[in-house]
Amino acid sequence: MPCFRGAVVFTLLGAALRIVSSQTIVVGNHTLPADETTVAPAVAVVDARETNATSDLFEAETLQLTDAVLANLTRLELTNVTLFSFQNESDSKAEMLAKSMFFGKCKSYPGDFLYPPKILWKLFDILLGKGLTETVPYAAACYDSFGNYDAAKCDFITNNWINASIYHTEDPTSVNAVLFQGLTCMPPALMSSQSNCTVGGYPAYSVSVRNVAQIQLAVNLARNLNLRVVIKNTGHDFSAKSVGMGALSIWTHNLKQTKFFQDYRQGDYRGPAFRLGTGVQAFEAYEAARNNGVTIVGGEGRTVGVMGGFLFGGGHSPLSSMYGLAADQVLSMEVVTANGRFVTASETSNPDLFWALRGGGGSTFGVVTSVVVKAYPKIKVTTMTYVLMTGPNVTADQFWAAWRAFFDGFITYTDVGNYEYFRISKIGEGQFASDMGPWFAPGMSKEQLQELVAPLFDKFKALGVEVNPVYTEYDDYYDAWAASFPVEPWGSNAIRQASRLFPKSNWQDAAKLNATFDAIKSVIEEGGYLIAFNIAAAPKNGYPDNAVNPAWRNTVMHAILASLWNANSPEIDTKAASDKLTFDWMKRWRDVSPGAGAYMSESDYIEPDFTQAFFGSKYAKLYQLKQRYDPFGVFYAHMAVGSEDWHMSEMIMGNLPSQNSKLCRK
Repeated sequence: MPCFRGAVVFTLLGAALRIVSSQTIVVGNHTLPADETTVAPAVAVVDARETNATSDLFEAETLQLTDAVLANLTRLELTNVTLFSFQNESDSKAEMLAKSMFFGKCKSYPGDFLYPPKILWKLFDILLGKGLTETVPYAAACYDSFGNYDAAKCDFITNNWINASIYHTEDPTSVNAVLFQGLTCMPPALMSSQSNCTVGGYPAYSVSVRNVAQIQLAVNLARNLNLRVVIKNTGHDFSAKSVGMGALSIWTHNLKQTKFFQDYRQGDYRGPAFRLGTGVQAFEAYEAARNNGVTIVGGEGRTVGVMGGFLFGGGHSPLSSMYGLAADQVLSMEVVTANGRFVTASETSNPDLFWALRGGGGSTFGVVTSVVVKAYPKIKVTTMTYVLMTGPNVTADQFWAAWRAFFDGFITYTDVGNYEYFRISKIGEGQFASDMGPWFAPGMSKEQLQELVAPLFDKFKALGVEVNPVYTEYDDYYDAWAASFPVEPWGSNAIRQASRLFPKSNWQDAAKLNATFDAIKSVIEEGGYLIAFNIAAAPKNGYPDNAVNPAWRNTVMHAILASLWNANSPEIDTKAASDKLTFDWMKRWRDVSPGAGAYMSESDYIEPDFTQAFFGSKYAKLYQLKQRYDPFGVFYAHMAVGSEDWHMSEMIMGNLPSQNSKLCRK
């Protein structure tokens, strides 16, 4: 065993030593510098008929890294070509252990022996056929730090930082959850204490993916050099899964291809379907559906990448009470796994991986390039909005009594496929504001929705509360969605959020419902900001067996709670507000919903017992599959499957793992 381990280490050490040497290739017995003139991109065209794909692949998916490509580069003696090789599937557990011990506990970081120097990053970019970018943070134009100061651009970025995620999602590294990145490059107008801009917790390099071969090269390099790898689509996740200091980022945002099938056939399914690239965002997916006269299940947020982490985490939708979650619509996926191989995941090909990818979380099992999803017939929608506030004609008691009357009907509303999106906040001592924005009724006419809510508004009237509901009937889902959901806010450095999936059973027991409502009311009275959804995800026609959190199947309310503070407050105050969210306010919610859960993509960054909260009874199987498909821990994301085996080396405010620090095994 010692000799064997020594051999493995010697092989890895030899490769590592060559990293710092010049990069060459042998052509016609001549040793030449490896550059764009002597080395072609490492890619070959693969016939889709040679794969297990359930329908034609996109052109980008036929462009792959193959054993033949690597063999040719090896024959040409390209320096360091072994760093881009696939995982050796014949490695024994002992060999895997030896490699892991050579790497040490932490991922490789700048300054470490195995971290690539500039010359290797250049070779990587050549093999990619271009597409590698060294990170310059989105707000760098506001500083001199990167030599690109631009006052006009800084003003534009500042003015659109919070209210225009459409711009952030076009940047390879910008993310929503900036607090956990380390706040190392915020617009100075939003963070007066900042005097310079650094990369911080953003990844060091990003690959703007245009084909499968680029993903394979990135995964292989990261695995062979023990680099941290992150996957970014749009960066909406509340837990900063798309950032990491020193990491190599795989940016899938530009995988925008779409293909519609009028009569798709797979297994028991017969009907319309789409193959969508994982970079497709909600507004693009819905436009494609409208243009083909159908409806698909996606999120309410316009710029969310609905075929990326949104779907892998479950993906709730204005259509969920009727059709289920986004993960429930998936018929097949194409994915690059941790060994670098490109495979199909479906009911008949890698079925365990297929099970895990549908609800088991993003950035965990592989890099998905496209998804085949069900489509539904065109559907009419009626929406309704209203505003309810305390004031001269509405006391706080009346305000809360009206909201309780609404809460009482949650089961009734979701049973007929409705979805309500509402917000409640404290605006002063004993003063509150709220809005229904919108009540979304798929398949219903205006008259049908008015009939449904008439008993509720009768109760309002009996309470002395008058609202002015605005009803709008639409011929199709797209128009209703586009009119109802504006571009979502983004990137605040003065907020932490958490969420809870409150179970239907709490509405079937008077005492539990009283306790639930009181727990929600109490935190709003103390300054918490509520964004909530009356939603169910257990449609009458059933749902598939997948890795979706079981709590989703039992819920009638997904509630998000935010704790906000002044961005310029001292850390002692921001920490108090942050801690209050997790350890006080959310504890009240957990106490009234024992055994329930939370939606991983819109969750508390330090959710207690996250394996139960996000995955429930599915976790043991998911963890087992994680070890099978990713034995080296190539893919890591905060509070994802297997993340409990790792830790960040530094904390923010004492208890928030900083992505601007090292990722190490425990």
